[in-house]
Amino acid sequence: MSFAETQSILIVEPAMNVNLVACDEGHPIGSLLLICNTNTVSPVGESGLKVVFHGDRGSTACHDPHTHRYGGNTSCVSVKPPNEAPIIFDLGTGLRYLNASQNETEIVPFVGTCLLTHLHWDHIQGLPFFKSLLCEETVLEIYAPRQEDGRSLREIFLKKICPPIFPISLSEFKATINFHEVGDDDFMIGNTKVTSRFVPHTGPTLGYRITAANSTVTYLSDHQQPVTGFSLTTGARQICQGTDLLIHDSQYTPAEFEIKSDWGHSTLEFAMWVAETTSAKRLALFHHDPSRTDDALDVIARRLAGVAKNRGFEVFAAADGMTLEVSGVV
Repeated sequence: MSFAETQSILIVEPAMNVNLVACDEGHPIGSLLLICNTNTVSPVGESGLKVVFHGDRGSTACHDPHTHRYGGNTSCVSVKPPNEAPIIFDLGTGLRYLNASQNETEIVPFVGTCLLTHLHWDHIQGLPFFKSLLCEETVLEIYAPRQEDGRSLREIFLKKICPPIFPISLSEFKATINFHEVGDDDFMIGNTKVTSRFVPHTGPTLGYRITAANSTVTYLSDHQQPVTGFSLTTGARQICQGTDLLIHDSQYTPAEFEIKSDWGHSTLEFAMWVAETTSAKRLALFHHDPSRTDDALDVIARRLAGVAKNRGFEVFAAADGMTLEVSGVV
């Protein structure tokens, strides 16, 4: 049985993003189906996990003519298991577009969970701009790493989102927000299994693996590459091993990493190595550097597609608005 027959995934691109994932000949790779000018998802294979990329940039949001196709929002990805409440990875500026209504005056309630990797600003900045927080029917459960200094997550958020930094305090929003401190843990959210593991970065940081509907998605948005040589911590390897979709930090080129080797991030080459050595089925290049242009990402996606195919997996560069349906082997 071929690789394409054992896995199913659908990619729906934002309009105009026609060069997002292509092999050297300019065709879609493997079982990736590219559909332009639509925001709908067609069923593919067995019912799996619907993944939507709302923000894919690292460090800071950006917007200019050279980044509009892949987008400039910071980290936020949602996953919808069948018949379950949605799960969000991170709360970057892309969160503003999750659960948004076409009617600017309409507020749509949200009930679901966030798996927050860490508390850096680019990963939480979208929270006070999440319109659903204005609705009293909204219930948001936030899981995040316990802090080394013993401060509670609620205390930290109340001190970050308040005057004079923000016009109102987080406690003034109508929604119910519950905080849960986790570390190297395994727990359930409904019928979805969650594995959280501490990974190398600046400050307490978690990577997550979720398993539902015979499918797995691993999210490793910020991951410190070893300064010398490639290696993985036990926890990082556990959440990556054999995953159907690996969303991995790929912020730097090797030349950039030489200058910023202790800034807490990974190179494109390291992300590829992680995917290969853990037998991941597909790799989403993520946490793009704010200076990385659309044209540069096009070149990277084309170059790495052929390399990945020869190594037994598929690769693409994540873009704001991209939707995937991931189904594992049943």
